[in-house]
Amino acid sequence: MANEAQKLYEVPVPYFDPYFQRAAVKLLPGQYYVTTGETMLVTTLGSCVAACVRDTKSGIGGMNHFMLPAVIRDDQHTVKTFTKYGVYAMQTLLETMYNMGANPAHYEAKVFGGGKVLDGFEQCDVGSQNARFIEQFMETHHIPIVARDLYQDYARKVYFLPQSGEVCMKRIRRLNNTTIIDREKQHRSCLSRRVVG
Repeated sequence: MANEAQKLYEVPVPYFDPYFQRAAVKLLPGQYYVTTGETMLVTTLGSCVAACVRDTKSGIGGMNHFMLPAVIRDDQHTVKTFTKYGVYAMQTLLETMYNMGANPAHYEAKVFGGGKVLDGFEQCDVGSQNARFIEQFMETHHIPIVARDLYQDYARKVYFLPQSGEVCMKRIRRLNNTTIIDREKQHRSCLSRRVVG
């Protein structure tokens, strides 16, 4: 069962979105996706952060979904595992875009998430930690943030069209179930067990 869950988190899920009438890819915590086409990238965020980055000239763009911006050193885990951490998630996203032909001089970003939605983490505001990280990362790497919706006390659903740069974001102020929170708590717990130094 654990192996099946691991496999589920390794590859983003493609689907057809009936509302937007287009091919889409759903990202879960620790995942990223880059496209040169008209695929819509979708994710739901609580305390996690998503960076939507695109090359404004070529339309090549991608999205990631991450938590816990810390450097993790653990020889037992593959490079895939590292995308679950902010610094690796950003490097992986940007390098993949570059390898597909994007020009870093034309990058722009839209960033979302970092909500305070996880009870039980009062000593460490996970959402604010993630939001601060993404703002600092973009500033350090000279990638302009042209839109943002960070911090606050609500979850978000984000739809990103890399070719045009359009983003639709829905604020989720009342959760009908605990899926987002449960997924993030499980993800946070798993990440915390892997931290060494």
